[in-house]
Amino acid sequence: MSSNTFGTLFRYTTWGESHGPAIGCVVDGVPPLLDLSEEYIQPFLDIRKPGQTRNVSQRQEADQVKILSGVFEGKTTGTPISLFIENMDHRSKDYGDIKDKYRPGHADFTYDKKYGIRDYRGGGRSSARETASRVAAGAIARLILKGVSIEGRVTQIGPHKDSAEWESFLDKIRKSGSSAGAIVEVVAKGVPVGLGAPVADKLDAAIASAMMGINAVKGVEIGAGFGAALLGGEENSDQIRIKDGKPYFLSNHAGGILGGISTGQDIVVRMAFKPTSSILTPMKTIDRYDNETEIVTKGRHDPCVGMRGVPVAEAMLAIVLADHLLRHKAQCGDRT
Repeated sequence: MSSNTFGTLFRYTTWGESHGPAIGCVVDGVPPLLDLSEEYIQPFLDIRKPGQTRNVSQRQEADQVKILSGVFEGKTTGTPISLFIENMDHRSKDYGDIKDKYRPGHADFTYDKKYGIRDYRGGGRSSARETASRVAAGAIARLILKGVSIEGRVTQIGPHKDSAEWESFLDKIRKSGSSAGAIVEVVAKGVPVGLGAPVADKLDAAIASAMMGINAVKGVEIGAGFGAALLGGEENSDQIRIKDGKPYFLSNHAGGILGGISTGQDIVVRMAFKPTSSILTPMKTIDRYDNETEIVTKGRHDPCVGMRGVPVAEAMLAIVLADHLLRHKAQCGDRT
């Protein structure tokens, strides 16, 4: 049973581990004759890659993508597109001291109990290193979304919503050996009406699933989200008028989705990233032999993983929208 594939018509399968020789993905369902090159994909990966500021992981990875299949003379062929990203700067020795210990907050305990084996070098498949493959797949998804723009941003780090406070706050967090959480918002503009389907295939359900599948995400809300519980019915309902001959909504508490189907408004998604679990502060844990012990996680880790989560969230939203656009056209043609 595979759990490494996401999507229906537009789908990707990622492969590889944090400290293996390479990571990558296979993207299937891409229409033919789209312009695609490594030079197009690379800028998206450059935004996500580590080592660019002192407040992210100092692992130095070029994240140089190679297209191995599915493209001929600069055009997609309609066949599976295989993408390859070599791991260049992994330091497996950083994890030798904790190979038998479970890092609190990580997937070490659950992977070992489920499979009876785990790759302790940086977490293996559970590492956020895997998300580079998703960013590459998301770049391809954007080619299908003509006229749709997708932009994300960090709106809060720890308790601070004012970006002027973030750098000094993260400096203190990093120097103390701890970490901080963050809230990320992603907005898709220009989404056509009609994406998604009722009941079991709602667009917002697919988006929530995609975002919850990102490492360290512990909460997702769309539109007003949890804030909707504080509103009255007349305030929460997005009233509709006609403007320039077209339907016009007076507000967007629904986040661009009603009944699981896109309204044509901006799709607004926010997600909460937990603090990075790998920290220098000694923590209580157990080992795989059920002995109580303490652990200090060495290595190079993000003091706030949410900061590099922005391009990943953008990619996952692009993937969901591209998949549902193809599914909508397959059922309804160009009706909307």
